[in-house]
Amino acid sequence: MGTMFQNPVAPRLTSASGLLALLEEDNDTLKGHALRQLISVVDQHWPEVAGALALCEALYEDEGFEARTHAALLASKVFYHLGELNDSLTYALGAEGLFDVNQDSEYVQTLVAKCIDEYIEQRVRILEAKGNPESEIDPRLASIVERMFERCFTDGQYHQAIGIALESHRIDMIERAISQTDNRLDMLSYTMSASLKLVTSREFRQKVLRSLVNMYKDSGAKSDYVSVCTCLMFLDDANSVATILDDLILGTEDEVMIAYQIAFDLFENEIQQFLLKVRDQLAVKATPPAPPTPIAPAAPTRGAPAAAETPAAEPAEDTQDEAAADAMDTDGEAVPATPATPAPATPATPAPAQTPAVEATPAAEPADVRHRTQYQQRWNKLSSILSGETPIGLHLQFLSAHTHADLLVLKQIKDAVETRNSVCHSATILANALMHAGTTVDTFLRENLDWLARATNWAKFSATAGLGVIHRGHLSQGRALMEPYLPRGNSPSVSPYSEGGALYALGLIHVDHGEGIRQFLLESLRNTSNETIQHGACLGLGLAGLGTTDAEVYEDMKGVLYSDSAVAGEAAGIGMGLLLAGTASDKSAELLTYAHDTQHEKIIRGLALGCALVMYGREEEADTLIEQLCQDADPILRYGGMYAVGLAYRGTANNSAIRRLLHFAVSDVSDDVRRAAVMCLGFVLYQTPEQCPRVVSLLAESYNPHMRYGAALAVGIACSGTGLKEAISLLEPLTSDAVDYVRQGALIAMAMVLVQQTESRVSPFRKQLDKVIQDKHEDTMCKMGAIMASGLLDAGGRNVTIGLRSRSGNNRMAAVIGMAVFTQYWYWYPLSYFISLPLAPTVLVGLNADLKMPQFTVTSQCRPSMFAYPPPITPGANQQVAKAPTAILSTTAKARAKAKRDASKEAKGVDTKPSTAASASRAGGDAMDTTEGGAAAGKKEEKAAKVEEASFEILKNPARVAPAQQKFIQFQEGDGVRYQPMKKAASGIVMLKDLRPDLPVELAEVSAPARSAANPTSASQPTPVEEEEPPPPAPFEYVPTSS
Repeated sequence: MGTMFQNPVAPRLTSASGLLALLEEDNDTLKGHALRQLISVVDQHWPEVAGALALCEALYEDEGFEARTHAALLASKVFYHLGELNDSLTYALGAEGLFDVNQDSEYVQTLVAKCIDEYIEQRVRILEAKGNPESEIDPRLASIVERMFERCFTDGQYHQAIGIALESHRIDMIERAISQTDNRLDMLSYTMSASLKLVTSREFRQKVLRSLVNMYKDSGAKSDYVSVCTCLMFLDDANSVATILDDLILGTEDEVMIAYQIAFDLFENEIQQFLLKVRDQLAVKATPPAPPTPIAPAAPTRGAPAAAETPAAEPAEDTQDEAAADAMDTDGEAVPATPATPAPATPATPAPAQTPAVEATPAAEPADVRHRTQYQQRWNKLSSILSGETPIGLHLQFLSAHTHADLLVLKQIKDAVETRNSVCHSATILANALMHAGTTVDTFLRENLDWLARATNWAKFSATAGLGVIHRGHLSQGRALMEPYLPRGNSPSVSPYSEGGALYALGLIHVDHGEGIRQFLLESLRNTSNETIQHGACLGLGLAGLGTTDAEVYEDMKGVLYSDSAVAGEAAGIGMGLLLAGTASDKSAELLTYAHDTQHEKIIRGLALGCALVMYGREEEADTLIEQLCQDADPILRYGGMYAVGLAYRGTANNSAIRRLLHFAVSDVSDDVRRAAVMCLGFVLYQTPEQCPRVVSLLAESYNPHMRYGAALAVGIACSGTGLKEAISLLEPLTSDAVDYVRQGALIAMAMVLVQQTESRVSPFRKQLDKVIQDKHEDTMCKMGAIMASGLLDAGGRNVTIGLRSRSGNNRMAAVIGMAVFTQYWYWYPLSYFISLPLAPTVLVGLNADLKMPQFTVTSQCRPSMFAYPPPITPGANQQVAKAPTAILSTTAKARAKAKRDASKEAKGVDTKPSTAASASRAGGDAMDTTEGGAAAGKKEEKAAKVEEASFEILKNPARVAPAQQKFIQFQEGDGVRYQPMKKAASGIVMLKDLRPDLPVELAEVSAPARSAANPTSASQPTPVEEEEPPPPAPFEYVPTSS
């Protein structure tokens, strides 16, 4: 008992009134004691303390009071409990050191987060105004953030520190966090990824990337040249990239293969102007020095002998020539009225890149000669990659050899479309072009020349342009393939629609790689005054010179624009925008000025879109032009302003851009502007596709059908190729909307989302499309959307997907621009062929040091049927939907009833069970039913007898790898593995390191494409063996008879 009284337990405080009374005493010591005690109990008694809040504030404002910081902390906690976070933060700052950021409490965590947000907001606002944040931000606020940084460094939370530093624009803290971490390369990679995704200011992002490049170089990490060159690409520093590549091809074989891998990765981003700069800088730097003394006696590197035997351009050239020969092996004459593909003529080889001059020295030593020859071969290969010759040739070879487009699908669409319906006729031609995009397979067109000849005027223009989609990437023979339809110099035009469409097709073939066709297109534009041909030439030049800012081409297009022809002027406006895409050129002011001067709506719309294309990816740099367009009185220019916002902030998920688009979506008086505003949300959000369905979910339920259409396409653009369940759930109700063009947009968007997904998910949608197409009472607009969706589902022979991002997650410039121009099909159907630009092959290609495809395998850790090609449909499958019931006549029913009564009478008193004969009789009478049951039983037995499907699949080089399949791909490892990838990528072009160079190289065999004119059911079916021609007759003498 004594012990208990010696250590009494302090009673729990039930009221803070006594402590609050001490605050009114005159003694500062008592006030300080009361404040310290109140701070410890304020979380339980804050309602009482809130009554004395004014007294606490007065104590804090008294500068002569020693415990004023305690008063500030007490007031901060009371305000926190009252939900006034701004006032709470103000007094927490006044508490100075008493506010402990290391304390693990909800109060501290909430105020620290509020403090960081306030600090970030103030610092960014001051930096945007070109002010000095160090002097303008409250030092107490900065002190808390600095303490938070120190806490992160002490606890090793470097990722959190970098996140705060990126949002607050603190490069010094980014560099400190990276320098203190143990795994520097991983932290550099994380910082680069976070800066590209999270930083909304383009200017600060470039500063971060420049700092990362310097840190990469300081770290001496030679193995991560890929990341360095990616940073330099975003900085548009072609000279530094060329320097790195030049140093690598002078090094070991591994370094050379790294250089090739970097070139392939740069090519995937589709920035033509940057690639040309890198190649030109390489040509300037390409002066191989004499080999150092230690290298002279050494044997050449492993890649040298093979490279000497096989020039760099040979793989692509052989591939393209073979694909062209296969594509054109069907004999047929060119029909002027129909765009059937002609037999190949002499190939028109594009202008080669400038080859570095390497003078041969007669007195050179053999080692020197070998060194120079080896460098020359490596340079040629690198140049062929940067120019697109090698990667495009590899894609062309794969698509041509592995096409699985089902021609019976097209045949059924053709049969279901009414002859007089030109809209559906043109949509079917587009579907054929998309199904065979890049495959060079034109079987359907050859077999339906009479049907194709019904295309007239602009339909003929579009049909001819479709050949450009089919032969896309056929750079070596593109002009020869289109020769029968091209303009004949200064001679009068025979068919201006075919000629204009052919020029447009050349642009589609050479899109983003138009060096070899530029001069011909330019001369064709200069030699004609026909607006249809000018229309095709301007589109072709814009596609071929995408983003190159070619001044000569621009001036010629401007001359066409100033002719004030509505048809040619619209294409000139779009073509000039394509030419200046992503440059933020001052010439956009010329386009805007002329848009105010002309009276043609088509020209205004083309110029508005052109202005938007000029500002592609420029983010805040485009704000001035965006403001001009959005505030214009002309709704067409406001329409262009919406696209300017979407393209300038593409893939950034920028909050200000989203707010602007949503504002116009609900407030503008023009339905066109509102539809474009909703649609462009897809461009802003495609890097974070899961957000788009949530953002547009309410808009998809709008009373305005234009808003619903825009919401459907926004989801299709942002979620293309992802198969997101949220996107499908949003689109499904719209496919049965009451308005025809809303259903059209929903069907197209659904196809975009489901392309290259598993057939179990796509099959119901295929049936829905078939039902819409076959329904004769369906609206034309909806039927057109269904036909286009069928083409998108099976695009590229079922070997491509729609991708606005490259495999490394970067923005694909040509793809985004192509998608933007495609959406203009609402006004002008020929622009629908721009949808071919976002198509990207879903292929994994492994190459050795000689840029050849060796025999190489990867493992897909999933059932083969999961990502297998859809089975070809059978003729008449769509007609036999359900089995018709058998008709039973009334006399038959009566006869059966009478027989049953007679049998029952005979059986009375003899046997209550039916006899065997009666059973047999009934079995015979119900033969149809029992047969069906027997067939079902047989199917079950057959299914049970099937061997269980394997749980994995071995894929051979080159292999089709769907986007959803990439997570199941595993590279083989172990002692027996010969090839090791230089980059662990589940798709794309990957360089392979040969671990057994002493063994002979076995190259992968790429089978020829299967095409059969006699069996049009499916291009994927094996080509039937042709019968041998009969032998010639035996020799004989011809004796003429006398008449």
